[in-house]
Order: sequence, then C-alpha cells, then structure tokens
Amino acid sequence: MKEFKLFRGIRTWLPLLVLGLAAPMLHAEVVAPVVDKGDVAWMLTSTLLVLLMTVPGLALFYGGLVRSKNVLSVLMQVMTVFSLLLLLWAAYGYSLAFNGGGPFIGNLDKVFLRGVTKDTLAATFSAGISLPEYVFVAFQATFAGITGALIVGSFAERMRFRAVLLFAALWFTFAYLPIAHMVWYGPDGYLFAKGALDFAGGTVVHINAGIAGLVGAYLAGPRLGFGRESMKPHNVTFTMVGAALLWVGWFGFNAGSNLEANSGAALAFINTLLATAAAVLAWLAVEALVRGHASMLGGASGAVAGLVGITPACGTVGPMGAIAVGAVASLCCVWGVTGLKKLLRADDALDVFGVHGIGGIVGALLTGVFTAPALGGTGAAGFSIGHQLGVQALGVGITLVWSGLVSVLAYFVVKAVFGLRVSPEAEREGLDITSHGESAYDV
Repeated sequence: MKEFKLFRGIRTWLPLLVLGLAAPMLHAEVVAPVVDKGDVAWMLTSTLLVLLMTVPGLALFYGGLVRSKNVLSVLMQVMTVFSLLLLLWAAYGYSLAFNGGGPFIGNLDKVFLRGVTKDTLAATFSAGISLPEYVFVAFQATFAGITGALIVGSFAERMRFRAVLLFAALWFTFAYLPIAHMVWYGPDGYLFAKGALDFAGGTVVHINAGIAGLVGAYLAGPRLGFGRESMKPHNVTFTMVGAALLWVGWFGFNAGSNLEANSGAALAFINTLLATAAAVLAWLAVEALVRGHASMLGGASGAVAGLVGITPACGTVGPMGAIAVGAVASLCCVWGVTGLKKLLRADDALDVFGVHGIGGIVGALLTGVFTAPALGGTGAAGFSIGHQLGVQALGVGITLVWSGLVSVLAYFVVKAVFGLRVSPEAEREGLDITSHGESAYDV
C-alpha cells in the first residue's frame, strides 16, 4: 500500500516538477527583438541615398529638361514639395500608412509620431530582427517625398507655385497614403493580403505618380506654343548629372527596401545595377536604329526607365530576370514618350507618365513573371505566373483608378482655390522671375 501511495504521489508531482524545470527554457524561447547595428547603419545610409535621389538628383534631372527661364521654378517645386511631404508624413502620414486600421487605410493612433521613441521598434522581414522605429519612419518619409516631387515634371513651366503645394498635400493624403497602406502594410493591407509583389514601389511610387501627372497635364492644359515652338531641354548636362545621381541614390531606394543588410539587399542591389545598364543600352539601340544616332538624353532617359522598371521586382527576381525587366521597360518607355504621348495628346512636359507610369506598369507586371523560380526568381514552390500576373494587374488597376480619381478631384479643388496656371504673360516671361523673383543665369 505504501508503494502504491508513493507511486501515486510521484505521478501527481512529477508533471509539476517537469514544468518547473522547463519553465526557464520556455521563458528563454521568448527572445527579445534584436537590433543589429549593421542594419541600422545600412538603413540610415539608404535614407540619405533616397534624399540624394530627390535633392539634387531629380531636381537636376528635371531642371535640365526645361527651358532656361523655368529651371529655378522646377528646382523649387521639387525641393519644396519634398519638404512639405516630409512634414505631413511626420504629422499624420506615417500613422495612416503603417499603423493599424483596415485593409485600405490605417488609423491616427500615431499622429504627430505619438508613442514613437528611440526605444520603440519596427519589424523587418526576418523574425526577431527589428529596426529603431525612427529609422523606418525616416526611410519611408523619403519615399513619400520623392513620389510627390515626381509629379511636378508633368505640369512644369506653367503651374502656380501655391497650386503645386496644395495639390501635393491633397494628393499625398488621399492617394499616396491609401495605396501605400494597401500594398505595404502587412498583413492587413488589401493588396498585401492578396499577395501583390511590390518590393520598392512600382505601384506605390511610380504608377501612382505617373497617373497623377498625366491627369495634371490634361487639366492644366498645354504650355503656350506647345507643338509650334521649340521647347528643347536647356541643359542636357544637368539632366545627365541628375540621372547619375538618381542611379546612385536608387540603391538606397531598392536595396534599402530590404530593411536589413543581408543577402536580400545584395540581390536588390545587383538587380538595380544590371537592369539599369540593360535599359540604357536598349534605349540607345532604339535611337540608333530609328534616328541614326544615340543621344545623351536618350541614355539618361533609359537609365531612369530601367530604374523604374526594376523597382517592384528588385527583391524577388534573379539577375538575368532583372536584365530582361530593364530592357523591356526601357523599350516600352521609348514608346511611352513618343508614340503613346502623341496618341494621348497631353503636354506631359517631362514625360512623367511615359517613363514612370509606363515603366511602373511594365515592371509591376513583369514582377509576376520573373519571380517564378523556373526563371531564376525567388518565388516559392508551386508559384503560378498566371495567378501572380492577375494579382499584379489588380494592383496596377487599383492604383491607376484610385490615384487618377483623387487627382482629378484634387486639381479641381486647387483650381477653385488658387487657379492652376500662371497668367499667359507670366508664362511667356518665365516662372523663375514671375514666381520667384530670381533668374538662374545672368543675361
């Protein structure tokens, strides 16, 4: 009987003893998130590189493409729109894009960065690896800023400065933030949940800005003398330098979107390098065949087309797929700034839709093709090109429709408040003098 009682006692207390011994091990499995100094350094560098893309990269690229009497106006619009959207991002943009909410927009719990401190963390793509939240906020702020700045090229040389700023604020609030939330906020964002692939912003940045620019070109109307007077770029050297800075800065844009300094960043890096090189050569080859010569402006445009095309795909396709994406995007953008532009009959002054819109669409769709493992991509086993193409097309369609609708309404609001265009007299004299009281060059 004593032996039975002893056995029963052991049977009763043994599980408690095992749990007691295992408790430290179970507790040890809940590991605190790791913040790696290398990741932090890379992401801070990437943020600076995206700033380099915008000011001075995009500013010089656009500035060289306009006439000399309007160069300062374009530089001003790029820098000021970028600055405005950085502040709006901190005020409410980050919260609406990346904090809670539903499938289409976030909430205002982090308005004015409430609750964000040097000790709060943001997740990366690896379990247990985090970044200081301030780093993520700053990195994404530069994306919002450059997207708004891209749009100004479409209505360059004729828009009121105050109209540009009001439009940028409205469009950022009602177009950029919902698309960013839908595509990038996991797991709840509508397109994220559908499985849409957009590593660094094909839909969020380029298609989004491209369609807003096209709508602006239509509603602002053509520049005075468009189609009758020469409107050649006044300084192709500026444009070349701007394109080079864009290419350098784009490594932060694409490889930085990996959020960690690891092999994923290396893949995005090499893809950005190769796709752009292929796009430059593809654009120049078309020029040489059609016009009999290859131009510096064509080379710079090809570089930007390749960068745009590879943006959504850079983290999921292989290097050979990246070359194909860059070349195809470049060829399509050549058509976008020549044949399509004539069909649309819109004075998209600096080809925002022809390059960013078309390049973004092509890149987004080809992401669904070259992510396939059989084509060197990183897709999982059982990856279906047909299914993924459908999801990618859905993302493209939603971005075009939503951003286009918001843009129409925003331009009409701006027109009612300030008017869209400067006076014909001011446009003829040039926006540098009439809008800003300065001249880029002493005559």
